[in-house]
Amino acid sequence: MILEVKDLEVYYGAIRALQGISFSVEKGEIVTLIGANGAGKSTTLRTISGLLVPRRGEIFFQGQKITRLPAHKIVRMGISHVPEGRQIFPNLTVKENLLMGAYTRNNRAEVEQSLEEVMTRFPRLRERAKQLAGTLSGGEQQMLAMGRGLMSKPTLLLLDEPSMGLSPLLVEEIFEIIKSINRQGTTILLVEQNAYMALQVAHRAYVLETGRIVLHGKAEELRANPRIRSAYLGEVEEQDGV
Repeated sequence: MILEVKDLEVYYGAIRALQGISFSVEKGEIVTLIGANGAGKSTTLRTISGLLVPRRGEIFFQGQKITRLPAHKIVRMGISHVPEGRQIFPNLTVKENLLMGAYTRNNRAEVEQSLEEVMTRFPRLRERAKQLAGTLSGGEQQMLAMGRGLMSKPTLLLLDEPSMGLSPLLVEEIFEIIKSINRQGTTILLVEQNAYMALQVAHRAYVLETGRIVLHGKAEELRANPRIRSAYLGEVEEQDGV
């Protein structure tokens, strides 16, 4: 098991955002968290990556407890977080943004090799290497955010809403890239409001509602679940006599 979350409770002031959730991610999987806005999906990722401190509960990464560790130490251990909204550095070039993702690494030759691998995976970033990141399109900025996340050579990649604000064509492209990253050995925990696409690429899924996990299972099983199809896939159940 690469990640284990146990009885996690997170508060924003007096508001309990996560109400004792527990889940796991196995090595080599894509696991997705789906749910409505405010369900606690992004809060979960931010807590795993050390940006939020839980009130209760534990987080284990490759058997080591990482609960309450500072974010930079969690990155060094092998977890990379691609946040919601991309959060690139708009006044730095594409190449400078990518190198920021490798700030925890000291071997220059290995960093250059990772840079070449990212540029090969995202050819548009190579074309725009000297361009200011703030001038990129939305899809290019998402590719940059993902590329920056890969520059730390993560064992576990946390992806928060990678399809947000993108055209349907670019959404397809981003999810193909996610599958490719996973096939090449990176385990992925994916938060995504586009439940249809998330359940297409994931091995397993957890459904969050108001800070609780209410359903979990194999992705294909959840895709066939009438409750999921109605609530998250935009399908209306047929009524008898209609």
